[in-house]
Amino acid sequence: MTIPKTMHALLQKHDGYSGTQTGIVFETMEPFIEDGEIAVPAPQEGQVLIRTRLANINPSDLHFIKGEYGQPRRKGLPAGFEGVGDVVAGHGRYAEKLVGKRVAFSVSMDGSGSWADYALTAAHNCIPVRPDMQDVDAAGHIVNPLTAYAMFQIVRKAESRSFILTAGASQVSKLVTSLARDEGYRPIVFVRRSEMIEPLKALGAAHVLVESDPDVLDQFRAIARQEKPRVMLDAVANQLSADLFFAMPNRANWVIYGKLDSSAISARELGQFIFMSKSITGFWLTEWFRDTPPEEQIRVIGEVQARFVDRRWTTDVAEIIPLKNAIEKLPAALAARNGKILLSP
Repeated sequence: MTIPKTMHALLQKHDGYSGTQTGIVFETMEPFIEDGEIAVPAPQEGQVLIRTRLANINPSDLHFIKGEYGQPRRKGLPAGFEGVGDVVAGHGRYAEKLVGKRVAFSVSMDGSGSWADYALTAAHNCIPVRPDMQDVDAAGHIVNPLTAYAMFQIVRKAESRSFILTAGASQVSKLVTSLARDEGYRPIVFVRRSEMIEPLKALGAAHVLVESDPDVLDQFRAIARQEKPRVMLDAVANQLSADLFFAMPNRANWVIYGKLDSSAISARELGQFIFMSKSITGFWLTEWFRDTPPEEQIRVIGEVQARFVDRRWTTDVAEIIPLKNAIEKLPAALAARNGKILLSP
């Protein structure tokens, strides 16, 4: 195919970090990204150029464009960490082997983001996807499904068949919930809206609690006495998370993999770290890739793709927004939080 010289993209308007934590609520996207027409990047050694089919939007993307993520922004380059597309060019031995393949991909620091007609990334950040895997699943193949599968290994190693999930309506929590159901575990899931109770129970949640209920902590304490959950997989990291953690039994592990709530936390029972052997740890998929042997990564990737193909896992898509309409439509779509939002060139 002929590769055009220019492309449409959603470009970052700032460099570096903001030094603030305001969370993922957006009244408008205009302070952070802008429409632009830029040159299509050329792959260097070890890189591939991908014609984007669909780009994913995760909380990490939203923190990133605000300057609140663990990587600095790069003014004038397309945003977007993840997507699915077709490799149209590559430079280097392995990169050239990917040309013509449909891949799920993530974008590295030296690349050019997925919120664009074309994306540039390292070849080792690409995962060829099965022909029977849908684009909507492949677009979010890396960040959420691999996070869900990898974090569930922490649950498997714990001393209880029960565990806690926050942000229960999120894609990660839904994936973990159904995986837990298949393996006989009993998730205790926290949600913002009562209408999510029955859908999550149908997925496999043993208990679903609404975080805004006045007696939610008392509800949890009663459940915890029976279930004894020793792992909390937490994407919210707010005061309720801390209160739940201190209400958990001994040897509990609070695993923080996101901070959807930007408010400060008060930790009131620090003696539990001494006398109850409790711990707080973080999970970042980037570190999992660094620490996990390649053969185990390949096994997990194969299992993730199989679960999507046979529909044990599905992607709940709220909306697919054309790239040209994204700045206008994204704030309302993000506020609704009814499922995954994808961008299409």
